[in-house]
Amino acid sequence: MICKCHLSPVFKFRMGIDMLNIVLPDTNNVTYGDIDFSPLNKYGNVTTYEISETSELADRLADADIVLCNKTLLNRQTLEKATHLKYIGLFSTGYNNVDLAYAKEKGIRVCNAANYSTDSVAQHTFALILNFYNKIREYATFTEQGEWKKCKTFTRFAYEMHELKGNTLGIIGYGNIGKQVSKIALAFGMNVLVNSRHKDVVNEYLVKEFHKEYESGEIKFADISDIQRESDIITLHCPLNQDNEKMIDETFLSKCKSNLLLINTARGGLIDEEALIDALNTKKIAGAGIDVIDVEPMSEDCILMGGKNLTITPHIAWAPLETRQRLVDIVCHNLQAFLDGKPENVIV
Repeated sequence: MICKCHLSPVFKFRMGIDMLNIVLPDTNNVTYGDIDFSPLNKYGNVTTYEISETSELADRLADADIVLCNKTLLNRQTLEKATHLKYIGLFSTGYNNVDLAYAKEKGIRVCNAANYSTDSVAQHTFALILNFYNKIREYATFTEQGEWKKCKTFTRFAYEMHELKGNTLGIIGYGNIGKQVSKIALAFGMNVLVNSRHKDVVNEYLVKEFHKEYESGEIKFADISDIQRESDIITLHCPLNQDNEKMIDETFLSKCKSNLLLINTARGGLIDEEALIDALNTKKIAGAGIDVIDVEPMSEDCILMGGKNLTITPHIAWAPLETRQRLVDIVCHNLQAFLDGKPENVIV
């Protein structure tokens, strides 16, 4: 789909050009038609592509003054023809798809969208937890296959269920999402262990936000070793970097409880997938619920498909309609701020 319209005079003046060319090279990573990009039209000529192969990018971005994208690879090769490019706006918090050194070299401003998915990711985290503890998938399948019709009692105890209350949730990574997850966990009556690189800052937050629960020990900062030893559920909410890549490996899992449920709605690279499959299939841990994997979309030979008690969703924790609309609104706001000469959410 290609949409073109005119830039208002005020933006012509601010940018010192006749018309801004705005290119969105991967709209299918944000919408399949349920999100309206028309607010961008006031900024200039808007060209959208549902998806772009890497080999197509250099030509598609050649005339761009503005690029707004989600996962598109933006580096020296794909941007080599984009000599007028001034701004990259990301439909994401992560920015590992952008060559920041090249952007800085060329004077290209890069801005991301932070804190748009806090509620939705926390919600999905507990959807995965409740699916496991309440055996939602198993009982739904049981009913769909007609097994309830064969029962002689009003209920059937086909799968063992457990309450969340009293269980211990270990949270690795305590940004906005981790904080929201801890609030929900406390509402369920769980005990919460928190780990972050910023111990003093986290402790200060816990005292202020959860004074009563902090004093009673219902929520507290914990070392990774304590989280491994005490947690019934471990959920990951940290960014992926060189220090924590594949941190959930064979050694990590060997120190956890055998009833552990592992949740990952952060980044697939945090988990050694072979170690996870081994731990699940040999019952070293009880289960896992993951929304992210190493290679996305999933490859034909992905080893995770063989995991026992493993629920996989296709990177959708951030995907509720309201969340994606909020994301687009933030990207538009970022672009407006840049054009006003006061850029926000700046990466470089």
